[in-house]
Amino acid sequence: MRYLKLLAIFYKYSILKELEYRVNFLSNAFMSVFWLVWGIVGVSIFFLHRDKMGDWTFPEVLMVVGLYTFFNGVMESFLRPNIGAVIEQVRDGTFDFVLVKPLNSQFLASLRNIVVWRLVDVIIGLGVIVYALGQLRVVPTLAQIGFFIIMVLSAIIMVYSIWLVMVSFAFWFVRIDNITEVFYAFYEAGRYPVTIYQGVVRVLLTFVVPIAFVTTFPAAALLGRIDQTMTLIGFGMAIGLFIFSNRFWNFALRYYSSASS
Repeated sequence: MRYLKLLAIFYKYSILKELEYRVNFLSNAFMSVFWLVWGIVGVSIFFLHRDKMGDWTFPEVLMVVGLYTFFNGVMESFLRPNIGAVIEQVRDGTFDFVLVKPLNSQFLASLRNIVVWRLVDVIIGLGVIVYALGQLRVVPTLAQIGFFIIMVLSAIIMVYSIWLVMVSFAFWFVRIDNITEVFYAFYEAGRYPVTIYQGVVRVLLTFVVPIAFVTTFPAAALLGRIDQTMTLIGFGMAIGLFIFSNRFWNFALRYYSSASS
């Protein structure tokens, strides 16, 4: 409860800071909608020539696009601002102030900041998913909704863990500003169902950089295409990645060259 109260204080401060520039908030929200529409246009052009993308129809692919937008909002709202802050603090030595506080350093470093206007991506991503379900005239069962929720939570943990591992390299290499672009290069593939890829690429996007668990599998859960086994595999991978990222973070902290020692 103590940490939840601290998160509420941190996010309240971040929101108030963002709302000082309301025009900026509105313009960035407009850009979020623009990029979503642009992505849908790209998918629509493909379906002018084909009835299906792999075994996915247009409304089903829209669900994947919605999840892609949803998780892009999660990363840009909660992860990127904190990753950037850690890199800068390690570079100039002010990360000392994180370590001396009576809080878990991982919690404070990775969750303190939020860019509130990027939550627009989260909202419109969910809106696209609801719209696509309406086009399909599909009403998910309680079991499918449950699998979807577990998959989404697992995906959030996976993405958080991957970003935490990436930022941990800052304790050795300091300037790693472009490392997130490597992840986004893989994440771009998640704009479409991962099942359209073949062979090594599909394995890579499923088990090495688990993009399939972020966009494709949650959509498949709502459509009744995955069962309890795959849901448990996703949850198990999420817990494994989180434990690994926590251990790696604590290991990397030993190599921090602070400003005071």
